[in-house]
Amino acid sequence: MPTFVASVQDARGNAKKEKIVAETISEARTTLRERGLFIRDLKEDKGLSLNFDLKSISSSMASVSVKDKAVFSRQFAALVNAGVALVRGLGVLSEQCQNPKLKTALMGISSDVQQGMNLSDAMRKHPQCFDNLYVSMVQAGEVGGVLDEVLNRLAKLLEDVARLQNQIKSALTYPVVVSFIAVVIFIGMTVFIIPVFAGIFQELGTELPMFTQVMLNISKFLRSPAVVLLPITFFGAMFAYRQYYKTRLGRETMDRLFLKMPLFGDLIQKSATARFCRTFGALTRSGVPILTSLEIVRDTAGNQVVANAIDAARKEIQTGGLISLALQKEQVFPLMAIQMISIGEETGELDKMLMKVADFYEDEVEQAVKALTSILEPIMIVLLGGMVGSILLSMYLPMFKVFETLG
Repeated sequence: MPTFVASVQDARGNAKKEKIVAETISEARTTLRERGLFIRDLKEDKGLSLNFDLKSISSSMASVSVKDKAVFSRQFAALVNAGVALVRGLGVLSEQCQNPKLKTALMGISSDVQQGMNLSDAMRKHPQCFDNLYVSMVQAGEVGGVLDEVLNRLAKLLEDVARLQNQIKSALTYPVVVSFIAVVIFIGMTVFIIPVFAGIFQELGTELPMFTQVMLNISKFLRSPAVVLLPITFFGAMFAYRQYYKTRLGRETMDRLFLKMPLFGDLIQKSATARFCRTFGALTRSGVPILTSLEIVRDTAGNQVVANAIDAARKEIQTGGLISLALQKEQVFPLMAIQMISIGEETGELDKMLMKVADFYEDEVEQAVKALTSILEPIMIVLLGGMVGSILLSMYLPMFKVFETLG
């Protein structure tokens, strides 16, 4: 969207310059007049070249995190609840926003709302910042006249999602870091230490044990030009995996394998259950129709097997069936969660029961993360010790043979 620079005069006669983002120059002129400013000169900002390009690049490369949206939702809800006009509230939040992509989106949304567009429709034009879930809840809040309440629910939902993501990341960070350190130590000792001992063994003329010979061959390979085959193979395998995962069959196959993985499969299932219940409960509580809610939850499931189960539930409801029965047929969600959802359907308090299920399984995820970390810690220590020990063993085995010969 182009930027315009205007020389204006306010009601007190003070001259100043204003920058405004608008689709056309006439739209910019109208916006300035609505602010009560007298326009002396208005033109498109042509002297941005480098700065504008840098801003565009930083905006396009930035990503809007769940935490960014949660903070915005909480602040926006406070402004709306205090009676601040939407345009002014969006202007205030865009000025203090640190994320360049979200800042640009808020400026565009503010301009669209000022032109008479609904807030939800204006947000729908920025899918990289506000997904279908967010827009649908905002739309329900606009229709029901409870926008501040819906924004608070959105903030709570996004905060819970961010907390859940952080818990899962914390479970994965430890093994990833330790594995990286172990590989670096192994490569360093193999490349720099083993060749020194290999020269000594060669001078002594001793016959090397099979294990030592294998480690020497690994050392030679890592020091040869053929070592470039390792990163090429790794990145090639990653590329092939991503291409395969983009297909529906690949996504279903891999996501089903993820759910059956030892240690991590249970964690993935519980986190998917918590995310489904939290999102579905927030949507239905905000007044979004159940079928629409299920479509949104299906698209934000993050796992194709879970998404298929949710889609089956949506089709079951269309024919007059129950969500709990449809979910039970797919055998994806835990039986306890399905029973609690069934009770919610029977009592007419589905949204409350979904929130209770989400709270329960979020606690389960937290406990599973702690258990997983406690299990992985000794495993990674043994792995690290085994890699270092194998190198030391390969160096000491020939020495024992030398000592035997000298004896």
